Amino acid sequence: MQSDTVRRLARECGFELAGVTRAQPPAADFGRYQEWVSQGMAGEMRYLTDRRAEVRRDPRNLLPGARSIICVGKLYNQAAPPEQEGHAIFSRYAWGRDYHDVLRNALERLAQQLMALEPHEWKVCVDTAPLLERSYARQAGLGWIGRNTCLINEPLGSWFFLGELITTLELEPNSPPPDRCGTCTRCIDACPTEALVPDGEGWTLDARRCIAYLNIELRGPIPDEQRPWLGSRVFGCDICQEVCPWNARAPETSDPAFRPLYDPAPPLDDLAALSTDEFRERFQGTAVMRVKHGGLLRNVAAALSARE
Repeated sequence: MQSDTVRRLARECGFELAGVTRAQPPAADFGRYQEWVSQGMAGEMRYLTDRRAEVRRDPRNLLPGARSIICVGKLYNQAAPPEQEGHAIFSRYAWGRDYHDVLRNALERLAQQLMALEPHEWKVCVDTAPLLERSYARQAGLGWIGRNTCLINEPLGSWFFLGELITTLELEPNSPPPDRCGTCTRCIDACPTEALVPDGEGWTLDARRCIAYLNIELRGPIPDEQRPWLGSRVFGCDICQEVCPWNARAPETSDPAFRPLYDPAPPLDDLAALSTDEFRERFQGTAVMRVKHGGLLRNVAAALSARE
């Protein structure tokens, strides 16, 4: 089957980006991943360091007999409201419906459309699967991995969710594009916590210093010395993407699934007063539910203390 056919069907399922690569170990990237883990840069994200780390060595651990990986990108970019003193900042990926559900449903539709052309076994992966998805997306031609560690597409930028369909189909693979970051270091210079660090071959993310790690992944209290780093960011952080020149003209999503389901810049005082039921009512069905009520209140408290 030609990769053009796959890309056409993927567009019909709502994906702006699509490409194909072999279902094989991700070349040297797994070694870099192991080194990243060994240096402790995953912090407390045990799903990246436990037995699932070894599963990432080969996609056929997820689907025996797999021959190809269809990699897709789903645009979520929207214009952010201006930052206001005393108001919270939510990462724009979390404004609408939880992307896991949106991408999974669309990938299942793609799998069924391919099934109508040729029977195959398949497995959908969206973010949570033990798969080095950026590596495969690069190999499939969706973009290059920038210094901010995001996958960047020319000319569409980096505001994409990534998903994969591992399949037993033998598909024509695409080729990776060249790296076009050049000498630009805007993301590195703009990161307020210096979370982007050199790794000998380029740049990588020390998650322990990343704002999105501190206000989403970290469980328990945020260390006192790190609390000011959050500023008003109570869920995620978009700084390294906002300053990227490739995002200067990035298009906005037209998918109604990602329209804001809540005010993305509410007063911090209002969030601090939310009850558990009010939290659930406001954020149900969005990625914000990941931090739960207590986690959001922790982040809001850090933001309020930084304002004092």
